[in-house]
Order: sequence, then structure tokens, then C-alpha cells
Amino acid sequence: MESLHFEKEYRIHVYETGPDGKLNLYSLFNYMQDIASDHAVKLGFGRDDLMQFNHFWVLSRMYAEISEWPMWGDTIILKTWPNGTDKLFALRNYEVRYSDGRHIASGTSSWLILDCTTKKVQRPDTTLTQYHFDLQNDASPLRYASKLEPANEEGLISSVYRIKVSDIDVNLHTNNVRYLKWVMDSYSLDFVMKNVPQSTEINYLAESIYNEEIVIRTSVEKKNVNFYNHSIFRSKDNKELCRISIEWKEGSIKQAN
Repeated sequence: MESLHFEKEYRIHVYETGPDGKLNLYSLFNYMQDIASDHAVKLGFGRDDLMQFNHFWVLSRMYAEISEWPMWGDTIILKTWPNGTDKLFALRNYEVRYSDGRHIASGTSSWLILDCTTKKVQRPDTTLTQYHFDLQNDASPLRYASKLEPANEEGLISSVYRIKVSDIDVNLHTNNVRYLKWVMDSYSLDFVMKNVPQSTEINYLAESIYNEEIVIRTSVEKKNVNFYNHSIFRSKDNKELCRISIEWKEGSIKQAN
């Protein structure tokens, strides 16, 4: 029987860091999606396995808390495990650490299984037990992403961005992590040099495709000015595609040695 826990080592390349030399936020989320994909294949319910039943995975929500930011050249270890289901969501957890055991980050994700033809959501508990009978819910060390509120209507609107070939994945839709990259690119260089993300929460709401135009609306929470809320809209119909909330902290998250 395959283990429900899976580990993978990642060496941080220079193209995965920001101007401060630290691992950038969207590369961390890329790592989490990469290891989730690899583990699902090992457990027998990867993309190709589901496609045999005319089903496919859709990432719906992600959440991560980061306590320390590794640097270019560091090697980190990601661990992931499926953690049962919650209604229509299939749940997955992540832990990130250095090889000596020091904690870096924790994350969670919530996935949906859709029918390719009807686009209807399938019950994950029924579908996944075809592949693995022992997908139990254990206590999660970190909460799962919740439903986010949109950015305030009075928030700042970004310039228009047209979706490029490099933004598109194998399904001919925008790669999930691109939304986070677009949001990060909406900040000024001065801001990202003085602040680091402490947590990030994402809700994926709708698909986008090549050559569509998007804008980002950004607002700061009145009750907690460390939280920046972002709504990404498709320009032609004002359809909201994604919501992202980032908690920032002024350069005081410990930097790795």
C-alpha cells in the first residue's frame, strides 16, 4: 500500500526568488501544486487516472502560513498528504521544512472533481475510494481556506493585463499560480523590499483563457491594515475570477542564515 505521506526535496533556484533573494510566494505555491500532482499519481488518482472516468481535478482554495523565508541556494523539503473530504472538497495538507527539521511553512488546499462533459461536481468520497480506501480525515495542524470577501469596491484598480501564452496550462486555461504572480506584480518594488508575506489565502472562482484581459482590484482591510485583499476580474464581462488575501509583515519574519 502506498503511504499517505509523501516527501520531496526542492532546491531553490535564482529564478524562483524575488529581488530580496528570498523564495518568492508564487514559487512556494508552485511547489505545493507540483508535489500534490506527483503524490496523486502515486496514489492512483492523478490527472490521467481521473480522465479515464471523464473526470478532472480543479483547485478551489489554498491557504498557507509562512514563518521563515528560505534563500536562493537553500534546499527545502515538502511533505504532503491527503486528509479526507469535507462535503464536495477533497482536502490536502502540506508542511515545509529545512533538512534539519526547522519549520518554514504550513499549507492546505481544497480540490473539486468535475465531470468533463457536464462540468458538474462529483462527490470526492465516492470517487477517491475507487483508488484508495483509507482516505481518512485527521486533525489538521492548519485551517483550510474559507470563502473570502471580494476586495472593496473603492479599492485601487490595476492596469489592464492581457493573458499570454506563458500563462496557459495543459488544459488551455490560466495556470492557477499565475493569478498569485499577477497580484504580486501589482505591488511596488519598494513595498516588496520592505515587507514579507506572512499568510496567503486564495479562492478560485472561474476560468480564464489566452488573450483575455484582466484587471486587479486591491483594498486594505480597515480592521487590520496588514491584510491586502485582491479581486481579479475579466475585463470584457467584469467576471470575478479569483480572490486573494495576503497578510504582510514589515521585514521582520526571520530570514534564513
